[in-house]
Amino acid sequence: MNATALIAEDEPLLAAGLQADLARLWPGLRIVAVAGDGRQAVAQALALQPQVCFLDIRMPGMSGLEAAQALAEDWPEGAPFPLLVFVTAYDQYALQAFAQQAVDYLLKPVEPARLAACVQRLQRLLSGRQEAAPALQQTLQQLRALLGAQGLAAPTAAPPRLEVVQAQVGAVVHLVPIGEVIYVEAADKYLRVVTAGREHLIRMPLKDLLPQLDPNVFWQVHRGTVVQARCIASAKREDSGKVTLSLHGRSEKLVASRLYAHLFKGM
Repeated sequence: MNATALIAEDEPLLAAGLQADLARLWPGLRIVAVAGDGRQAVAQALALQPQVCFLDIRMPGMSGLEAAQALAEDWPEGAPFPLLVFVTAYDQYALQAFAQQAVDYLLKPVEPARLAACVQRLQRLLSGRQEAAPALQQTLQQLRALLGAQGLAAPTAAPPRLEVVQAQVGAVVHLVPIGEVIYVEAADKYLRVVTAGREHLIRMPLKDLLPQLDPNVFWQVHRGTVVQARCIASAKREDSGKVTLSLHGRSEKLVASRLYAHLFKGM
């Protein structure tokens, strides 16, 4: 069957090898793009809308899982969401996580028999597809479980909860009590730490801050946004599946992506 695919792999030799193996096993598959990092993969996938994405887990800048999260959040409404295949050299913890969520994956070095089985599964899934919504909803559920379970690494001791945020401005360090933080938003290489009265910038990736926050108090509502739950005044669901959040103490509104919209349900 004819289909289109994108390969995201930062090692050119491995990308070329996968492309050659796919050409042999699936002659009707057209590779529309080969991306060398996660951000490029997201941009090209959104532009070209391939039917399948092969995403290397470890890539510079943005991992394959983060790229999948970005695609799930930004994918055009109504367009068929691609089937995702993660390519990984991770250990048993990651493989167990992928297997539990029925996410297709290939283990490096990719064995021909395993790739052939993956190709047959992809062809079967593509031939039975009728509409975009079920595929996207299934992917959202899988990604939520993978992101929430932190199954892509061996278990480690949880870091201590953050009590204050130390934001430096020139020679002055402002100690912001964590209870005063309304939301945190990624901005380039910084995080905007927003309180009722002011904003602070700290140089830290959101993925490093998240383990230090109590998930029952601070909810991640977007791949780049975390908000203190008690500071959410209301949540309005949009036709796109996203949710618009109004806040106590701030006039701006935040957007909860489709990946996190399930947090907002009436009781």
